[in-house]
Amino acid sequence: MALNDVEHCEVVHDHKEVVLKTHKQMPSEDELYDLAELFKVFGDSTRIKILFALFEQEMCVCEIADTLEMTQSAISHQLRILKQSKLVGNRREGKQIIYFLADDHVRTIIDQGLNHIEE
Repeated sequence: MALNDVEHCEVVHDHKEVVLKTHKQMPSEDELYDLAELFKVFGDSTRIKILFALFEQEMCVCEIADTLEMTQSAISHQLRILKQSKLVGNRREGKQIIYFLADDHVRTIIDQGLNHIEE
């Protein structure tokens, strides 16, 4: 995409105040990196489906796999990524590992995304 394809200023002028204010409010590089990594996790439809399944109730791997009509291995792989990103948690109940949403922020992020695409 060429510069002429994008709306832009026709006159170059000084923006020191705007730039300084923006720099002060900008999160650190580490925070920006972590945020970008978090949003990458939401970039996979299987992980989104797992999160939606967990909106309804806590589930073990085999229940999630049956719900999504996928293998337990495929689900386990995605759950590992979701857990590393602190989007889901788990607990042991006998021989089962039960997965659940880590907190209400996960639902809020998904809801906000849905609201945005439905506008």
